Amino acid sequence: MKMYAAADLRSEIAYIAYHFHWSHSEILDMDHVQRRAYIQSIADINQLLDDRK
Repeated sequence: MKMYAAADLRSEIAYIAYHFHWSHSEILDMDHVQRRAYIQSIADINQLLDDRK
């Protein structure tokens, strides 16, 4: 299992919580792969919305 910086984890949690309004514990209970998938989905949605402007 690869470890990564606490700052990176906080950033991932903040990003998902900001967009989906999920709790810290809900997000922290996900494994890294799940969090990264949600982060990518959020980024894709944001890109789509930006492209429509």
